[in-house]
Amino acid sequence: QAKYLAQIILVGAQVVGRAFMRALRQEFAASQAAANARGRAERPQSAAASRIIGISLQEAQQILNVSSLNPEEIQKNYDHLFKVNDKSVGGSFYLQSKVVRAKERLDEELRIQAKGDKEKGRKAET
Repeated sequence: QAKYLAQIILVGAQVVGRAFMRALRQEFAASQAAANARGRAERPQSAAASRIIGISLQEAQQILNVSSLNPEEIQKNYDHLFKVNDKSVGGSFYLQSKVVRAKERLDEELRIQAKGDKEKGRKAET
């Protein structure tokens, strides 16, 4: 009797283990597909900047509360958030560093756009 009970428990554990591994593989594949789709949605240079700086363009815009890449608005919001999160006034160094990273990411995107516009201007001339 105990032998059969042990076999039933062992087989049940194997079935559950296989199902768990299959679900884990499917989740990993779905995660990879989503990451690839997100990477294709961005331009190659923009995706590279996101990887280097470690923050996506969308996340940077959310942190600095900007909807478009307007340099004046970005600078204004950056200055305000940097001052508010200064440690000397009781702010958070972590949040302040997120604000700095967001500004760096948006500045990089502005640089990429300016470079692209410059290249388009050259192509139009020829």
